[in-house]
Amino acid sequence: MFQSFFPNPIKLFFGSVALWGAIAIGTWYAGGSQWGRAIGLVYPEPGSPPLIGPEVFVSGLFVWFYIYYAAAVAIFASAWMILRPHPWQAWSILGSAFILFVTYFQVQVSVALNDWYGPFYDLLQTAMAKSRPVTAWEFYAYLISVSGILAIYIAVYVSVRFFVSHYIFRWRTAMNDFYMSHWPRLRHIEGASQRVQDDTMRFATITEGLGVSFVDAVMTLIAFLPVLVKLSAPITEVPLLGSVPHPLVTIALLWSIFGTGFLAIVGIKLPGLHFRNQRVEAAYRKELVYGEDHADRAQPPTVKELFDLVRKNYFRLYFHYAYFNVARSAYLQTDNIFPYFVLVPAIVAGKITLGPFQQILNAFGQVRDSFQFLVNSWTTIVELLSIFKRLRGFEAVIYGAEPPKQDQEEPEAEVTAEGVSV
Repeated sequence: MFQSFFPNPIKLFFGSVALWGAIAIGTWYAGGSQWGRAIGLVYPEPGSPPLIGPEVFVSGLFVWFYIYYAAAVAIFASAWMILRPHPWQAWSILGSAFILFVTYFQVQVSVALNDWYGPFYDLLQTAMAKSRPVTAWEFYAYLISVSGILAIYIAVYVSVRFFVSHYIFRWRTAMNDFYMSHWPRLRHIEGASQRVQDDTMRFATITEGLGVSFVDAVMTLIAFLPVLVKLSAPITEVPLLGSVPHPLVTIALLWSIFGTGFLAIVGIKLPGLHFRNQRVEAAYRKELVYGEDHADRAQPPTVKELFDLVRKNYFRLYFHYAYFNVARSAYLQTDNIFPYFVLVPAIVAGKITLGPFQQILNAFGQVRDSFQFLVNSWTTIVELLSIFKRLRGFEAVIYGAEPPKQDQEEPEAEVTAEGVSV
């Protein structure tokens, strides 16, 4: 699944990614972010208000980050391409680095929008309260400014979606070529054709999506935690916890941990059911394919019994998803009103105005969503686990290792030329 697309050995490669990433990030926050001044880039003065509008993305600090990131990627990629060349290294190394960069950029767009919220909503409050005369042009200027930010986001989003589509298909191609090179040993495995034809594409798609979501969650935390800490300075206590250090950050973390653990327990049976669902579907589909070429196959009694197994597993899946969806929906709906519940004491005490209130809501939501990565991705993770187990069965045969537990279980029915024996 991984060695077909990424440089080998896999553990060393991903370990080096983590190590080099930690070094690059540590160097940046230890003072490397200021090195751009040495080449004449203009940085904002300490304590100055943040830039509002698309010009923030061409400011000195941003330009230096582009250079810094490109240099870090070039060093890392060159080392692996020279020491451990791989046929898919351009896509797997440089392509992944590009996706990471765009993920970071999209997070910075969210930060720029959050900076825009404050003065805009304060202006809105001023106009509604008639604290001073407000002209229409003041509003138009802010709307033009945010339009520039959104235009950049749209352009980046469309471009990266196009790139990611090609990236995923290249990964699928690498897995397809790898498995087909071992086809004589794999063709006898249950659902072999489906695992090569369908599971490889789904695995690449879901893994890329989850990987980007995880990186986005981490980068969002890095970007918005300081923002939330700064914005929540007037808030000294929150319901349930009372007065604690950085109350909004603390309660967002605790609430997210609760939701993650709660849904993990409720949905613990789903991965195994998804795996078994693929097995019974594969058996049913295989018999129908045989029936296309052989008149004695896919007879009504045989098809009926195979379809009964499909129906039985689906009904079990529906039952377990029913209570899982109840739990997940209840948590997420409660989550929608949770920030307002937390901010009630500050609102009634008049500690924040409308602008900072909107900024806090957005920053709090970004931090909370990042902590809730597993909550928001749980159903996708369940599907990925079932696909992972199926492809692991392939690789166990290739390398002579022990297959996953589900592949060692006796099937619920065995199809023969005479019918189905249970």
